[in-house]
Amino acid sequence: MAQQDYSAKKDQVDVENKTEDRIQVSIKSEPENSTLELKRKAEELENAEKAAAEAITEKEKGELMQYISEVSEKLKFKAELRQVNINAEGKRPEEHFFSKLDSNLKKNTNFIKRLRNMTELQRESLIKDMDGLNLTKYISEAASAIVDAKLKMSDVSTAVQICSLLHRRYAEFSGQLLEHWQKVLPLKKDEKITNPSKIRVDLRFYAELVSCGLFQLKEGLPMLGNLLTVLTGSDKEEHSNVGIVLSFCRHCGEDYTGIVPRKYRLLSEKYQINTPKSDFLAPDRQKGVRNLLKDYYRSLCKHLVRDYKALENMESQNHRILQTKGELSAERKEKFETAQNAFQKLLSNTEQFSDIIDEDMPNLPKDESLSQDEVTTLDVHNRFKDKEMFDGSLSAWEDDDTRSFYENLQDLKAFIPGILFKDSSQSVAPNQSEAVEKLEEDLSQLEGEDTEILEAETKEELKDVVKGDDKDLTETLMQEMYDTEEDTAITNIANKALFDHFLLSLLQCVNREIIDQAATDFCMNLNTRPNRKKLVRALFLVPRTRLDLLPFYSRFVATLNPCMPDVASELVSMLKQDFKFHIKKKDQINIESKVKTVRFIGELVKFKIFPKSEALYCLKLLLCDFIHHHVEMACNLLETCGRFLYQASDSHQRIKVLLEQMMRKKAVLSIDSRYTTMIENAFYYCNPPEVAPMVKKERPPLHEYIRKLLYQDLTKTINDKVCTSAGSFYSYKKINSSDKQSPSARVLRQLRKMNWDDADTADYITKCFIGVWNVKFYNIRCLANLLAGLVAYQENVGPQVVDGVLEDIRLGLEVNHPKLNQRRVSMIRYLGELYNYRMVESTVIFRVLYMLITFEVYYDGTYSELDPPENLFRIRLVCTLLDTCGQYFNSGSSKKKLDYFLIFFQRYYWLKRSSPVFTSDFPFPVYDRYMVEDTIANLRPRLKVCDSMEAAEKAVLVAMEELKPKYEELYPDIMNDDPEKNNIQKPPVSEEDSLCPIEEEDEEFDEDAQSVSSMQDAETEGDTDGYSGSQSQPFDDDGEGLGRQMSLSDADTDPTYDGETTATVVKPVGQPAQCPEDDDFMTAFDKMLSDSILHRNQESVKPQLDIVIPMNIKNATSKKTSFIPPKITSVPAEIKEPENQTINFVLMTRRGNKQQFKNLAVPISSELAQNLKDREEAERMEKQHVKLLTLNINERQEEEDYQEMLASVQRPSVVNLNRDRRPKYHHPKGAPDVDLIFGNK
Repeated sequence: MAQQDYSAKKDQVDVENKTEDRIQVSIKSEPENSTLELKRKAEELENAEKAAAEAITEKEKGELMQYISEVSEKLKFKAELRQVNINAEGKRPEEHFFSKLDSNLKKNTNFIKRLRNMTELQRESLIKDMDGLNLTKYISEAASAIVDAKLKMSDVSTAVQICSLLHRRYAEFSGQLLEHWQKVLPLKKDEKITNPSKIRVDLRFYAELVSCGLFQLKEGLPMLGNLLTVLTGSDKEEHSNVGIVLSFCRHCGEDYTGIVPRKYRLLSEKYQINTPKSDFLAPDRQKGVRNLLKDYYRSLCKHLVRDYKALENMESQNHRILQTKGELSAERKEKFETAQNAFQKLLSNTEQFSDIIDEDMPNLPKDESLSQDEVTTLDVHNRFKDKEMFDGSLSAWEDDDTRSFYENLQDLKAFIPGILFKDSSQSVAPNQSEAVEKLEEDLSQLEGEDTEILEAETKEELKDVVKGDDKDLTETLMQEMYDTEEDTAITNIANKALFDHFLLSLLQCVNREIIDQAATDFCMNLNTRPNRKKLVRALFLVPRTRLDLLPFYSRFVATLNPCMPDVASELVSMLKQDFKFHIKKKDQINIESKVKTVRFIGELVKFKIFPKSEALYCLKLLLCDFIHHHVEMACNLLETCGRFLYQASDSHQRIKVLLEQMMRKKAVLSIDSRYTTMIENAFYYCNPPEVAPMVKKERPPLHEYIRKLLYQDLTKTINDKVCTSAGSFYSYKKINSSDKQSPSARVLRQLRKMNWDDADTADYITKCFIGVWNVKFYNIRCLANLLAGLVAYQENVGPQVVDGVLEDIRLGLEVNHPKLNQRRVSMIRYLGELYNYRMVESTVIFRVLYMLITFEVYYDGTYSELDPPENLFRIRLVCTLLDTCGQYFNSGSSKKKLDYFLIFFQRYYWLKRSSPVFTSDFPFPVYDRYMVEDTIANLRPRLKVCDSMEAAEKAVLVAMEELKPKYEELYPDIMNDDPEKNNIQKPPVSEEDSLCPIEEEDEEFDEDAQSVSSMQDAETEGDTDGYSGSQSQPFDDDGEGLGRQMSLSDADTDPTYDGETTATVVKPVGQPAQCPEDDDFMTAFDKMLSDSILHRNQESVKPQLDIVIPMNIKNATSKKTSFIPPKITSVPAEIKEPENQTINFVLMTRRGNKQQFKNLAVPISSELAQNLKDREEAERMEKQHVKLLTLNINERQEEEDYQEMLASVQRPSVVNLNRDRRPKYHHPKGAPDVDLIFGNK
C-alpha cells in the first residue's frame, strides 16, 4: 500500500512550463519516418550510390589513362633512343674532331671518378664535361667506372643517357662495356649473390642498355637470359631473389615480356581502351621470358603455401602451450614473430608478382588444427563446457541477440568527458576476493562432502540470517524518500523536477537503445552523489508487476558501473538485504515482491554485477527450506540465471550439486503439482536433457540423387527465369533440355538420363513428383513446369502423377486430419499449376471444385464428421485452386462453368457462415471472409455477391432451372426413371460420382456422346480448356467460343462430372454473327469450286479398254459350291492333277438388237492369252508401286510431325496474343507428286 501511495504521489507532481523547457534528459523515442521521408532517403541513397559509382569510374579511368600515358612516353623515348644508337655507326665524328677536345690527364681522371659516383642531379654537368673532353684513351676506364658505379634506381636513366652519348662518339665503347658486364654479372649457377641491391640495379641497368640499342641483340640478349635463368633457377626454394625479379618485371616488363599488369588489363577490358605494346622483341622471344617468370612464380606459390602451413602449425602449438602452461617463453614468442614477419613479406611479394605477370594468387587453406585442438580439449570437471562446439544445443545464451544484449555494453568513457564522472569513478567496488576464495574452497571440498553435512551447514547459516534485522527494506526506503522530498521541497526545485522526470522516464525504457540513452543522459547531466543514491532507491523500488523492466535496469546499472561503481554496489547490497528479509519472514504473502527480488538478482548475475558466489549462496538458502514460496523463488532464480551459472566454468560444479539436491527434495517432499512442474522446468532449462538425434531414413543413392534433383536443385533462385510472372498472369513456358543456363533444364536432362525401363526407378520418380509437399509453396510451379517438360519424353509419367494428385486430394477429404492441412494446400496448388502447364483439362478442375463443396456436405443441416460446421479448410482449398488457375476461365464454355460454380460455392460459403457455431463471442473468421471476397473479386469483378444464405439458395435455384431443360434433353430416360434426381435441392455433384475415373453404369448410355465430345475438344482451338487452356490471353471470338461451348456441352454429359441434375451444361446460343472474313472465305471457296469443275470438264475422256461383263452372264457362270472336307486317302506323290492349259474367254456377238455370248477356250501359249497376262501383271505392279508411294508419304508425314514437335519443344515459345482468335490454316504436309505416281500422260 505504501508503494502504491508513493506512485500516486509521484503522478500528481505538476511541473511548470518553464521548468520543463529546461529538461534535457527526456528519453527520445525512435522517429517514425513517413512515406515521403523514406522515399526521399531512398532517392538520396540512390543518388549517393550513383555518385560514388561515377567517382570510382572516373578514378579508375584516370589511373588507366595515366598508366597508358606513362608507358607510351616511355616506349616512345626508348624507341627513339634505340634508333639513334643503332644508326650511330655512320655518324661518329672523325679523328680531327677529337684533336679539338681537351685531353688533359687530370680532367679525364676526375671525370672517370665522377662516373663512379654519378647521380641524377649530376646529369647536366656530366654531359657538359663529356662534350669537352677527349676520352679516346680512357674508354676502358670509363666503361669500368660505369659498371662499378653505385647507382640507385633513380640514377639508371642518367647512366643510360651517358652510355648512349659515349656510344655515339666512341665506337669501341659498347664492346668495352659489354666485357665489363660479363665480369660483373653473376652468370654461373653456383655463384652466390653477395649484394642483392647492386644486382637489382645492375639487372635493370643492363636490360635498359640492351633495349636502347647499345648492344646487338645476338650479343646482349643471351647474357640477359642467362642472368635471369641463374636468378630464378637457383632460387626456387628460398626465393631470396624475388625482389630482384620483381624490379626487372616492373621496369622492363613491357619490353621483354609484353605482359600488362592485371589491374590495368582488367581496367582496359572494362572500359575498352587499348594499352600500348612494345615492338622491341618478337612475341616468340617474349614468350620464353614469360614462361621463365611463370615457372618461378609457381615455385614461389608453393613456398608461400608451405610457410603458411608452418605458421599455422606454430600458432596451433603456441595455443596448445597456452592452454596447458598458461604462458609462452620469450624465445618461442620471438621465433613466432620472426616467422610471421617473414611470411607477411613473402605474401606481399607474391601478391605483387601475381599482379605484374597477371596470374592468380594461390589459395591458402584454412588449417583446422587450431579449432580441432579447442574442440578436443575437454574439461574433465565440466563435460558440458564445450558441447556447443559439437551441436550447439547448450549455450549460456539463447541466441546471438541475447548474447549481444548482455555482453555488448555501451562504453561511456569513450565519448563522455572524464570530468563528469571524476568523483564517482573513485568509488571502489567491494572486494570480492573473500567470496571467491570461499567459493573455491567449496568447490574443492564439494566432491568429498556428504549431503547431510552440507544441509546441516546450510541450516546453521540460515539461522544466522534469521537473526538479522526484521525491518522491511522497501518500507524503510519509501519513508526515507518521503522525508527527503519534504526537506528539499523548498530549495532547488528545478533540479528536483529534472531528476524526477528522469526517474519517471525510466518506466518507459523498454528497449536497448532507450536504456543506453538514459545511461548517457544521467552520466552527462545528473551525476551527483544525492542523485545516485536516489537512483539506486528508484531502481530497487521498481514496481513488482513490471518484471519486463528488470533486464533493462540491470543493463542500465552495468553500463554505469565503469563510471559509477557505487551504484552497482549499493543496489547489490539492497537486494541481498531484501532477500534475507524474505527468507526470515517465511510468510505466504508478497510473492510478487519476492519474485521481483530474485529475478533482479538473476539479471544482475548475467551482467556480472551480482557475484556468482552470492547468487549460489542465495539458492543454497532457498533449498534448505524448500517449501511454499521458497520453491517459487528458487525456480525463478534458476530460470533467470541458472543456465548462465551452469555454463560458467567457475560455478558449474557448485550449481550442478544444488540442482541434484533440488531434484532429490522434489522426489522426497510432498509438493503441489504446480511446484513440481516449475521445478522440472527450471532444472531442464539449466541442464536440458540430451535429445536423441533424429534418425534419417536410409535410401539408395539413386533415390537420394533423385530427391536432390527435384527438391533442391530445381528450386534454386535462378529458376525464376523459367517460372516468371508477367503482369497478373504467369508466362507458362515449358522447359527444354537445350537451355543449359536453367537449373530446370539441367534437372530435366538428368531425369531423361535415368533408366526408365527399370520399374523401381520410374515408380520412385513418379512418387517424388507426387510428393509436392516436400518443396516450398512458391516453388510448386517449378515442379509442374518440370513435369510438363518431361512428359514429352516419358508419356506415362503425366497420367500417373495426375492420378496420384487426385487420389491424394480425395484422401485428404476422407481423412480430414489437421496434420494434413499443409499437404492438402500444396496438392491443390499443384493441381492448379498442372492445369496451367496443360497437364489436365478444365473438366478435372471443375470436378475437384464440386467435390470440395459436395463431398460429405449436407445442406439440410445434417452433421457431417468429415466436414463439420466449424471446419473452414475446404473454403481455403477452393480459393487456392481458383487463385492458381481460375484466371484462365474467362472465355468460352469454361467461363460459363466457372460462373455456375461460383453460385454453388457461395451457397457452400453461406452454409458455413450461417452455422450456429459462429456467434458474437465466436465470430466467423475475418480471414476466410476476406479470402472468399478477394477470390471472387479477382475472377469476376462484376459478379453480384450473395449477402445471405437465402440469396445464395435463390441463385442456386435460378441456375438449376436454367440447367434443367438441357439435362432433360440429354438424359430423358434418367429424368423420367429417377425423379429424385430432378430434385433441385440436391447438391450438384453426388458423393459417389465425384472424381471417379470410371463409371460402368454411366458409360452404358454416354459412351458415344463422351467420345464425340472428347474428339471435339481435342480438335477445337481457342478455348481455355485442355492443353490450350493455359494461355495468358484467351480468345474473344464469338464464333469459336460457340463451337467450343457446343463441344463442351456434349462433354459435360458425363455423369461423373455433372452429378444428378445440376450439370454445368451451358445453353446453346444463337448463330454467330457474319463478319467480312466469312464473306471473303465463301467467295474464295466458290471460286475454287468453279475452277475445279471447269478443269474437270476440260479433261479428255479416256477410252475404256475393258468391256464390262453383263450381270446375267456373270451370274450364270458363277457356281455355288459348298466346302466338302476331302477324304484322307493314300495317293501316290507322283500323281498330280493335270493343269488347265487353256483360258476361258467370252465372245460377245450381236445379231440385231440381241447380244449373244459364247465361251471360247484359248490356249495359254497364244498371243491373246499372253497379252492379257502381261497387262494384268503390269496393273498389279502399278498398284504395288502406288501402294509403296502412299506408305512412304505417310511415313514422311509422321517424320515431319515428329521433327516439328521436337523443334517446338527446343525453341522458346513466344506468347502470341492473337493465336487463340482464329485457327490458322495448315497446308497438308508431304503432298504427293501426281506425275511421279501416275506418270506423265
